[in-house]
Amino acid sequence: MSVRAFLPKAVPRETLEQLLAIASRAPSGTNTQPWKVYVLQGGSRDSLVGKVCAAHDAIRANPELAAQYKEEYDYYPEKWVSPYIDRRRENGWGLYGLLGIGKGDKDKMHAQHQRNYRFFDAPVGLMFTLDRVMGRGSLVDYGMFMQNIMVAARGHGLHTCPQAAWNGFAKIILPHIGAGDDEMLVCGMALGYADESALVNTFRTPRVGVQAFTTWLD
Repeated sequence: MSVRAFLPKAVPRETLEQLLAIASRAPSGTNTQPWKVYVLQGGSRDSLVGKVCAAHDAIRANPELAAQYKEEYDYYPEKWVSPYIDRRRENGWGLYGLLGIGKGDKDKMHAQHQRNYRFFDAPVGLMFTLDRVMGRGSLVDYGMFMQNIMVAARGHGLHTCPQAAWNGFAKIILPHIGAGDDEMLVCGMALGYADESALVNTFRTPRVGVQAFTTWLD
């Protein structure tokens, strides 16, 4: 599950190194191992949060500024169609409904969206990059690598939230983390100990049944 409220409890570096070592066993085409990980904690984390939240606020004040912040690859489709748009809406309004945020509550929606750029208060933020020279298949490899982190984290009593929300702010993030000119941002991730008392962490996304996405061939 994606956790959207964390405790301010630090995660030992040894634990983070163990998670990344486990994740590195993910399969990748011809063993290219295309992942590059940047771990943000303390001042580096807080500084990035400040920069991106300021940009997010500026865009709200002047929507024309959004043109300056572009994702390097299309995470979502250019045109939404059913059933994907239906699931997206169900997910969004399910979460906002739980938090008491209505369609017209623009201030609350903006604040909740900005929780992404605060890593949902998690003490650890991860940024994942990929060399631009790599092909789209490396994004498949990357998904398995990240899933390994997420599953291994649960084994250590930790939770995560993978975040594509950061992607539009790559021009701020990449220089901040010291990424090379040949790298592109894949996404971010919040990692830490879940705040089990937070209402938002009771949210569970629905799943369609196996019969809805499986074709059996004899």
